[in-house]
Amino acid sequence: MLAKTYSATVAGIAAIPVTIEVNVDAAGKEQLGMRMTIVGLPDNSVKESFSRIDSALKNSGIKLTPQNIVVNLAPGDIRKEGTGFDLPIALGILMANNIVSQTERAARFMVLGELSLDGSLQPIRGALPIAIKARELGFDGLIVPRHNVHEAAVVNRLKVYGADTLQQVMEFFNGVPDTLVPTVIDTRAEFYAHQNDYELDFADVKGQESIKRALEVAAAGGHNLIMVGPPGAGKSMMARRLPGILPPLTLAESLETTQIHSVAGKLKGGTGLITERPFQAPHHTVSQVALVGGGANPMPGAISLAHNGVLFLDELPEFQRQALEVLRQPLEDRKITISRAKYSIDYPCNFMFVASMNPCPCGYYSHPTKPCQCTPGQINRYLNKISGPLLDRIDIQCEIQAVPFAQLSKLQPGESSATIRERVIKARAIQEARFSALAAEGKGPRIHCNAQMSEKMLAQFARLDAQSTEMLRMAMERLKLSARAYSRILKVARTIADLAACEDILTEHIAEAIGYRNLDRSDWAERGF
Repeated sequence: MLAKTYSATVAGIAAIPVTIEVNVDAAGKEQLGMRMTIVGLPDNSVKESFSRIDSALKNSGIKLTPQNIVVNLAPGDIRKEGTGFDLPIALGILMANNIVSQTERAARFMVLGELSLDGSLQPIRGALPIAIKARELGFDGLIVPRHNVHEAAVVNRLKVYGADTLQQVMEFFNGVPDTLVPTVIDTRAEFYAHQNDYELDFADVKGQESIKRALEVAAAGGHNLIMVGPPGAGKSMMARRLPGILPPLTLAESLETTQIHSVAGKLKGGTGLITERPFQAPHHTVSQVALVGGGANPMPGAISLAHNGVLFLDELPEFQRQALEVLRQPLEDRKITISRAKYSIDYPCNFMFVASMNPCPCGYYSHPTKPCQCTPGQINRYLNKISGPLLDRIDIQCEIQAVPFAQLSKLQPGESSATIRERVIKARAIQEARFSALAAEGKGPRIHCNAQMSEKMLAQFARLDAQSTEMLRMAMERLKLSARAYSRILKVARTIADLAACEDILTEHIAEAIGYRNLDRSDWAERGF
């Protein structure tokens, strides 16, 4: 007998519908139990589902006669991965044996879940993109493990049921009343209620006013930033507080960010939409695959998990050079493409890149009180681990020194993140209005902040008067700045002007932007920073 159930698999951050066809035939006289064949490009985790399903059925009190089962996962030319097919395959077997009714109701629901040996359901990855696809295809509802119900239920106009066991799902499709109850979430209310739940605050940071200003400029324009300074100066402390001064996530950004974390299996149980800007800080021993994504079964990497948020690389020279070099293309294109022989997958990765590093291997080069133990050759080799093309993509490069005891001992808190965030939001609103008008006229792509401006946009929105032009020329010649610094200085100056609500870029804006190009000077490796 033939039965059909419906599920989905995930490719990138999008879901692909899968029809599970189950055909059951009586076994021969010598066959003692079930035999199952799965076709349709299943991976090993799908092939292993037979053992889980067989045990789950027996421990749920269901005894089947010896039979041959053929399972087809259609379409057959797309690779099927993960354990989420356990539940729909088990349901198909039960329907083919007339234990679960094959009604119209079964055809209107998408089902997914991993089975434990005792028949309980375990969480799966990608529940949110699958819920979005189920609504798009017109399904009435979706059945998922209880652990995943909250993330799937943020999709409105779709009935989402959380189940604990295979037995509950069987009773639901057999029409037993009140077996499963749909989970209802007011997505917008929940989103806006938790939009400002940041625990870390810039008020806790004593001193370092110039670095706080640099971080404010970076947040206002979406600029990448690197901090160079000794251990204990507060580099990591301030970087971790950066998401708290970025503009709040929009609902669309939150949904996209949550999809990525859902596919990666990073959402905690009971979590709906992600409401805070992501902050990813991988250790310097991270592999290239873990950083950018990929693997035998491609998964999002740290740069995609930082989408719409911040990627922070502490102790930048300690990272593998090959891993750092693969960041260059994602920083420009704001997406990463994982290519395989038969398919390719795109993961979005629009993030702010923030890095920190010591000025030398021991960390105390040019420290006011602690002597440096490194030789000039060691310092040069350490600093030159970072390539010029990567530095080319970092708009703001700033020096940081340890805070004196006199400032640390002050009791009064610094400026709060909420106050800084207000200024950042106002500057972003100016940029949004500027670039929205340009996109509406069909004169450029849709961008949101100054860091994304093209050279053509710079010529239009970052014009300099004669005095500012002369100042920039003198800085380029006197400090021996590279040509690549030119457009970066203009972008940062445009952001500084937006923070001041100035239509034109003034000399003080250019002067401040020049001050943020410390590592672009020709002698930076020789003098340390």
